Amino acid sequence: MTHSTIEFVLALLPFYPLISFLLLIAFGKRLSWYLATVLSVGAMALSAISSFVVISQLSPQTPVLTVHLWNWFELNLIGNSLAQINVSFYLDGLSAVMISVVTGIGLLIHMFAAAYMKDDENFTRFMAYMNLFIVAMLILVLADNLVLLYLGWEGVGLCSFLLIGFWYQEKENVLAARKAFIVTRVGDTAMAIGLFMLFKEVGQLNINDLSESARVIWVIGDEEPYWIALLLLGGAVGKSAQLPLQTWLPDAMAGPTPVSALIHAATMVTAGVYLIARMNGIFLLAPEVMNYVAWLGASTLLLAGIAALAQNDIKRVLAYSTMSQIGYMMLSLGAGAFSAGVFHLMTHAFFKALLFLTAGAIILALHHQQNIFKMGGLLKRLPFETALFAIGLVCLMALPGSSGFFSKEAIIAQLWSSNTAGPLLWYCAIFGALLTSIYSCRLFFLAFMGESRFECELQSSSSKLLKLSLIALAVLSLIGGVFANTLEISLSGVFPSVKSLNLDEPHWLHSVAIATPFVGIVFSWIYFSDYRNSNQGSSNNTAYQDKPNALVIFCRQGLGFDHLYDWMLVKPYCYLAKLNRKDIFDQLIMLSAWYVGICHDVLKSSQTGKLRWYAAAIGLATLLLLLTLNIESFTPEVSG
Repeated sequence: MTHSTIEFVLALLPFYPLISFLLLIAFGKRLSWYLATVLSVGAMALSAISSFVVISQLSPQTPVLTVHLWNWFELNLIGNSLAQINVSFYLDGLSAVMISVVTGIGLLIHMFAAAYMKDDENFTRFMAYMNLFIVAMLILVLADNLVLLYLGWEGVGLCSFLLIGFWYQEKENVLAARKAFIVTRVGDTAMAIGLFMLFKEVGQLNINDLSESARVIWVIGDEEPYWIALLLLGGAVGKSAQLPLQTWLPDAMAGPTPVSALIHAATMVTAGVYLIARMNGIFLLAPEVMNYVAWLGASTLLLAGIAALAQNDIKRVLAYSTMSQIGYMMLSLGAGAFSAGVFHLMTHAFFKALLFLTAGAIILALHHQQNIFKMGGLLKRLPFETALFAIGLVCLMALPGSSGFFSKEAIIAQLWSSNTAGPLLWYCAIFGALLTSIYSCRLFFLAFMGESRFECELQSSSSKLLKLSLIALAVLSLIGGVFANTLEISLSGVFPSVKSLNLDEPHWLHSVAIATPFVGIVFSWIYFSDYRNSNQGSSNNTAYQDKPNALVIFCRQGLGFDHLYDWMLVKPYCYLAKLNRKDIFDQLIMLSAWYVGICHDVLKSSQTGKLRWYAAAIGLATLLLLLTLNIESFTPEVSG
């Protein structure tokens, strides 16, 4: 293929789902299910094919592909120079990984969604929002400048709000959408300030030129890159649901299951990981912030793992699991293991999308029952879905041979000797792996083993689209580890090599990391024996009665962060709003309207329609005018 042809294919990547979105929104319910599916899924298929075509053109000789679409606007800089902001796309090894995940996994999720949402009266609008999300995500990961990246960044936030609150008839869904929008705005504001500072100090907006200029202007340890990296980290933790802005993600499970898979497992929550990886040149100039990234990731993966142990909703277990796995990616980035973090981003997209979509199929079969304490026995009743869910859990627990094993081990292997991580964070990662294994087994025992604890008839879907997407994700989850070498080569030119501490690593590190998930399985097999015993599966069995104590409730509620923020922020804000319910600022502005009203009333009262009154008023006014003129013309003599 010629270079111009490749540029043309790259330029069209976001336009297929954009055109589909416009058609779906324009024609709405007038489109049949079949035609809406062809438009939405077909657009995703074209984007996926185009992605793999342009990725195949990358090579050591051609490590980067760029395409300029049009000039957007210009900015005046100090010294009367101009900064040209363009709509241009930039494809290298990192963005290649991202577009393969966004379009490839996005295509499979769209196929599943077409079957899952078939009977929804607003099916066309749902698929339109899904397409729009893909557009925003592609713009985010392909942008060659920070302004275009921020446009895509805010676009995925908008689509998240629309999709979480898609079933807006229920108040819970609306509140969850609003919460996601507000919490992520906190991080987005910090990110925007960081971008302004970066532009002010460096005078560049093109991402590659910016990184080069930063290395020339600053040295490691300077104050400016420290504050800029810290503000960019604020944006990343908001979008990727890391401490302290993690509270929106569990509530976001109120949206339809395909939304959970697409936005809150495979793509949007990885945007923060992508931001730090893409801006690695800035973060490497601020080792302290790199250390913060590592500690935030470790803290989040432990907090989320503990919270997942107490959940009774199958989707919320997976939500906290997502938060935990993103924590591993952040820990990897903070340790300087950028390639390992991006590798885990890719494999996590495979198996977490599989877990969410399989959970959706199970929820659909159980007439929208999501409480794992009211499931049980699905191993016998839904063997196909059970097998797929088990594959996802095997990858999540990082058992040897699975895709999750290769990516998670790549992260853990680089923590001990990292300058910005170290042995303590290695232990945190190992403990997080133990928690992952335990809550995964608990989920499987409760939902799939024992006797059935539901009375309804199962209605397993026979849709080929649904089953095909699940099978494809299962295959990717199993073989995802084979991409390790290819990924390492493609990312070698994107990330610089990071020096490690000269520590003598103990010989048992690798063995402990491999053995940890099995320790969790053995512990769970013993501790949760009541959950998996078929002869104790009666609905009257106390093992299955969800009567949580105070500690379980505390963990189930995300370790109290929602209550803390409610007490520190929400209630004081509402109290101040109540005090100021008449809005003093509005009242000050309305004073002018009050004065105008008074003048109007005075003038209105003078219009009586009586001729004598008008004549008297004219005479009085004339007399006052004459007196005024005489007073002004009178000049008293001043004696010498």
